[in-house]
Amino acid sequence: MNIGPIRILGVDPGLRSTGWGLIEAAGSRLSFLACGSIQTGAATSLADRLASIHSSLTALVEQNAPHEAAVEETFVNRDPQSTLKLGQARGAALAALALKNLPVSEYAANLIKKTVVGVGHAEKSQVAMMVKMLLPASDASSPDAADALAVAICHAQHRRARARGAA
Repeated sequence: MNIGPIRILGVDPGLRSTGWGLIEAAGSRLSFLACGSIQTGAATSLADRLASIHSSLTALVEQNAPHEAAVEETFVNRDPQSTLKLGQARGAALAALALKNLPVSEYAANLIKKTVVGVGHAEKSQVAMMVKMLLPASDASSPDAADALAVAICHAQHRRARARGAA
């Protein structure tokens, strides 16, 4: 495990919009570095949309050199087709990160919300508000980017707890 400050890339996968957020963690201090979202057009083929998510995340990793990555786990929708498509977007994201040899951790949506907001069933607006409080310099312009920053924050908190437990 890296001892000094580490850069963490958080990813909130989605077929239409995959959010990403990059933070730096130095002990308990978190700093905002960048965030955004990867948009894919509904008129584009599924294969091309997945390729776009993969290549965009690959480029982000190459440009920003994160030390670790964290990805939100898939939740099951009432619509099985939506769940399947979300899983495919998540697979494209995981493959992009793994092919860049990044250690990848995965977190359930409820754990991310509980870690960041204190409540496992928090609303997206509550998550965005807490992300802004924890990372005042952040400029998440979409809910997906804010969620990705929350994934990165969750990972920073849980990796610290694991490090304390190992010590």
